[in-house]
Amino acid sequence: MTVPAYSSFVQWFREGPFAPYIRMIKSPGGFLNLMETAMPAVEMSDPAVPELVLHYDLIGGFGLNADLGSGRFSTRTRAGDFLLAAPNFANSISVDSNHRIRSMAFPIAHWSRLLDDGAGQPSRLEFGALHRGTFTSSKIRSAQRQLWRLCDEEGAPSRLLAQAAGCEILAELCQMAGTPLASTRGGLAPWAQKRCIEFMHARLSQDISLDDLAAQARLSPFHFARMFKQSLGVPPRVYLTRLRVDKTCELLETTDLPVTEIAQEVGYSSNQVLARVFMKHQRMSPTEYRRAVRDPVRQAPGTAIAASETPQ
Repeated sequence: MTVPAYSSFVQWFREGPFAPYIRMIKSPGGFLNLMETAMPAVEMSDPAVPELVLHYDLIGGFGLNADLGSGRFSTRTRAGDFLLAAPNFANSISVDSNHRIRSMAFPIAHWSRLLDDGAGQPSRLEFGALHRGTFTSSKIRSAQRQLWRLCDEEGAPSRLLAQAAGCEILAELCQMAGTPLASTRGGLAPWAQKRCIEFMHARLSQDISLDDLAAQARLSPFHFARMFKQSLGVPPRVYLTRLRVDKTCELLETTDLPVTEIAQEVGYSSNQVLARVFMKHQRMSPTEYRRAVRDPVRQAPGTAIAASETPQ
């Protein structure tokens, strides 16, 4: 078997002649690589890499002639179009004008296992005609936009965030390709729900993954994510964020720990990241919250502390 010259799409881009056109790279946990590029007209041959690569066109309007794994095609793109490059295939691409792309690369070995059928059988991530032309999907567009937005808020996305978004996107690709993943009915068993919540509380300072949580419930990660949402009304990532905000409120109210230390206690990389998340949920900074609860008399008339979103 031929070993690919590059282990990832991002590695090839970073080490090759197109490196100057990279605007941003985020690679959480080694199982999802995010990259934004702004490039001129170009002809390029991408080497085969063991990743499925989803490209999102930010500005549209360029002519494209390419073979991404299911035969050559020609098209003119529109902003919001997606392109899907097959894994382990040396793509050839010709673009006739400036273009700006956000790419998400999924290592196929990891994601085939993550999306298994619940019986230990890896999913066959084959997408046929989706490799032959552009396509649109409101679900995928929403998921990838949310992922990039949260990357901006939190820095490099957590493993839980990256895996949850990846599951949502790949499930929709499978649906569009006519090979939907097995459905799951019902939520978590009471014992599994209790165990997962206790695990989250105990590991607030750590970068918890979907695999970690699924193991607590003895389920495959993909099925666990859907069953958790059915049981608790929100995805695991959202629930964990709520727990972290609640713990931040508790520490601000009951301790004199600096905000930087509190950020580390609840799993954020810096006080700036914590401040962005806290402001979004509480409508005030951690420092303002502490001042308000410690000295409510000095609160300006007509203001109040935003109610914490308590997990159900």
